[in-house]
Amino acid sequence: MKKSSPVSRSGRFTNGPGADVAQFTESISFDHRLWRHDIAGSLAHAAMLQKIGILTRAELQAITTGLTAIGEEIAAGKFAWKPELEDVHMNVEAELTRRVPAGAKLHTARSRNDQVALDMRLWLRDEIVELGDELRGLQQALVGLGAENHAVIIPGYTHLQRAQPVYFAHHLLAYVEMLERDHGRLTDCFQRVNICPLGSGALGGTTLPLDRAFVAVQLGFVDAKGRPCLTQNSMDAVSDRDFAIEFCAAGALIAMHLSRLAEDLILWAGTEFNFIRIADAYTTGSSLMPQKKNPDIAELTRGKTGRVYGNLIALLTLLKGLPMAYNRDLQEDKERLFDTADTVRACVRLMAAMLRHTTVNAPACQAAAGDPALLATDLADYLVRQGMPFRQAHHAVGAVVARAEELGRPLNQLTLAELRAVNPAFGDDAPATFNLTAAMAKRNITGAPGTKEVARQLARWQKAIGGKTAAPRS
Repeated sequence: MKKSSPVSRSGRFTNGPGADVAQFTESISFDHRLWRHDIAGSLAHAAMLQKIGILTRAELQAITTGLTAIGEEIAAGKFAWKPELEDVHMNVEAELTRRVPAGAKLHTARSRNDQVALDMRLWLRDEIVELGDELRGLQQALVGLGAENHAVIIPGYTHLQRAQPVYFAHHLLAYVEMLERDHGRLTDCFQRVNICPLGSGALGGTTLPLDRAFVAVQLGFVDAKGRPCLTQNSMDAVSDRDFAIEFCAAGALIAMHLSRLAEDLILWAGTEFNFIRIADAYTTGSSLMPQKKNPDIAELTRGKTGRVYGNLIALLTLLKGLPMAYNRDLQEDKERLFDTADTVRACVRLMAAMLRHTTVNAPACQAAAGDPALLATDLADYLVRQGMPFRQAHHAVGAVVARAEELGRPLNQLTLAELRAVNPAFGDDAPATFNLTAAMAKRNITGAPGTKEVARQLARWQKAIGGKTAAPRS
């Protein structure tokens, strides 16, 4: 067995780990992506150590210069990661110590336990901000597509059966609402991520007079009033991964919403619906059938939801049986967290781009929305306005539908006499119920798919998140 580096193994060990053990336990293959945050944390920790007298000004300057140089090399792809040093923390610190003797002091009052907790929180803060911006981009794409097609009406569906007419924009705005809840969950999650664990040590803090508040402020762990946000229990600080689970739970909800949107787009792009056309750049062909144009971006987005769910379950299972405080099991958290962030962010970006390259087949939508059966409920509402109880009106219109099917004619082609033969409450104006434009104009309560209300909602969202405004309707 080879001897280990004095940096990576303590004096307790005579020999280093075997090659198979080293390969099994390393995490540098995936946690190297934390390097920016690891260096940022080390710079703040070094500044604090100088503040409390552990480092001299000269030592701090040397450490700062050394860490900055290492960061530049990593960014340029010139840094040689060493798997035998296990993780990003030891790789950076070992290289610093090789170059700067004072680097050996950097780990004073710090454990990899609180160091990795810090790095993950710093990394996740950035990811939350970026994902939040990307969600806004997807919302803008949905609002923009709705505004461009503000006059288009399609059937709304329940049980995947035609139900009632809705504006195409109203359907898209349903997803804007879902994504707004997702954005709110991320904002809320950020507050619990934004708490500094550094200073907790391995689990029991330190006897040295650390200034944890100084480090927190240096790294931006502050509340809305600029006050430092610090973990309050050292054991919880090093073993807590609730923030990662919470983010993965929020990610799972985002993935679910994207999957539902993808399913609608897949249906609409199919020949049977033919409501939309997705640009060639966001579709693929078949290796056998030359006529095919497959909505693969939407399908992959729908498919990737399963892995995002799996990451959440994996993290919950990982944590459920761990005793206090840190356990090596927690090394398994990063790949799950990284994968959720990578997957969800990619899906959000690609879905937004695809929507910006999607057009609406207005004639096909118009033909589908022209189905008079979509206004059967409006016909029941007509009877309610005549004073009939809704249950009775529902039954009467059901009988009208049955009569139309029996005659082999659509509802709007039944004569007034035929309507009255079912129920004499139908007046001369009953056939006007099937005027789709008038029917949509009547749906004006808050949240309804009516003409004025949808225009109001489009304008509201455009003002809130930017994007194209709806053109005025006559």
